[in-house]
Amino acid sequence: MTEIPEHLRKRAEEARRKAEAAKAGGEAPAEEAPAADAPAEEAPAAAAPAAPTGGNGGDKIPAHLLERSKAARDRAGGEPAESGAAAPAAPAATAVAAPPAAATATGPGGHTQRLLTVVKSGSIQDVRATPVDKVHVWPHLLLIEFVAALAITAFLLVFSALVNAPLLELANPNQTPNPSKAPWYFLGLQELLTMFHPMVAGVTVPTVGLIAYAITPYVDRNPSTKPEDRKFAISLFTVQIMFWAILVIIGSFFRGPGFEFILPWETGLFFEL
Repeated sequence: MTEIPEHLRKRAEEARRKAEAAKAGGEAPAEEAPAADAPAEEAPAAAAPAAPTGGNGGDKIPAHLLERSKAARDRAGGEPAESGAAAPAAPAATAVAAPPAAATATGPGGHTQRLLTVVKSGSIQDVRATPVDKVHVWPHLLLIEFVAALAITAFLLVFSALVNAPLLELANPNQTPNPSKAPWYFLGLQELLTMFHPMVAGVTVPTVGLIAYAITPYVDRNPSTKPEDRKFAISLFTVQIMFWAILVIIGSFFRGPGFEFILPWETGLFFEL
């Protein structure tokens, strides 16, 4: 709950005491002036309530409020109202009368508005939704992938109908070509077979590579999509791709008869697409 400022609380207590004094006297009396024959030092005591009802216990009216009431009375004519003398005696708690209506109509600085409470800016709830940098897989991603798959399928269908595949003559089981090279996308694996044992080149190395690809998202959990923020992932992928590309290039252009290492600018090419 918002705490009410001290000056607003005092103003509310003063208004409550004035309303109780008016109710006890039967009408809204003007503020009583101190008796003419009373000493000057007893005038503030006569105007202060002895025991305010519903306030802060034995609190007295602050001096600045008494000065404001006196100034308002002086502006109204300087004559104290006499209705307080004719009225029946009231308890000491209701001895303070309200200033003239003209004086209570305005607040400090002449303002006519009354501030009920102060609302902190943090207590106002922000109902606007916070933008999120995420979208649903369906339909945003799957729809695009489905359209791309349809486009590529249509392109391959048209291209295969118009262009013949570069196939060689029928295979002759009595004559094995030398060298017998695998398709270019398998030449990296065939090159590994010339360097390591088939168990290492055909099973261990491909398995380690696939496992490395699978655990990369769990090792590098950086959510950024900027290349400068993904140096680890980009470096790992670049090393693996370049390693495989070098093996494919060596198996394609630098392997001749018997799968021996040759120089293509001296012996020629032993590779066909």
